Amino acid sequence: MLRAMEYSRIFRTVLLLILVLAAGLADMRDARAEYGDVVINNYSDGAGMRPAVFPHWFHRIRFRCKVCHADLGFKFKAGGNDINMVKIIDGQYCGACHNGNIAWSIENCNLCHSGKPGTPTQVHESTINSLVVPANASQRQPQPQAPQTTQAKK
Repeated sequence: MLRAMEYSRIFRTVLLLILVLAAGLADMRDARAEYGDVVINNYSDGAGMRPAVFPHWFHRIRFRCKVCHADLGFKFKAGGNDINMVKIIDGQYCGACHNGNIAWSIENCNLCHSGKPGTPTQVHESTINSLVVPANASQRQPQPQAPQTTQAKK
C-alpha cells in the first residue's frame, strides 16, 4: 500500500512538472500580430515588457467605432493615445471594459503584452507602413517663388 501511494505521489509530481513546463513553453512561443492589429509600444520596451497587441478587428466585430473612438476617447491614430498601465487600472482606455466585470481583467499580462520586443507602435502590416519616403526628402528645401507683382492701372 505504501508503494502505491509513493508511485501516486511521484506520478502527480511528474504530471505537475510537465504542466508547468508546457505552460512555460507556451509563453515562449513566437507572438504574432495579425493584419490590422495595433501594436502599442509607447512604454513597453522601456519597462521590460513585450509590446501590447490590440486586436482591432476582433473588437470591431463586437462594437461600433463610436464605443472606443467617441465614448472612450481613443484617437484614430496608432500611437496617438498616451496609454499606460496606471490609466488602464484607473478605468481609462482599455480599463473601461477590461476590469473583470465587462471583460477579463489585467492580471495576466501576456494576454495583451504579446508582441515581438522592439516592434514599434503601428498598425500591423498596414500599407501605410510600407510607403517609402525618399531618402533626400528631408534635405529638399522648398523653392522660393518670385513675388508676384501686380501692376497698378494708370
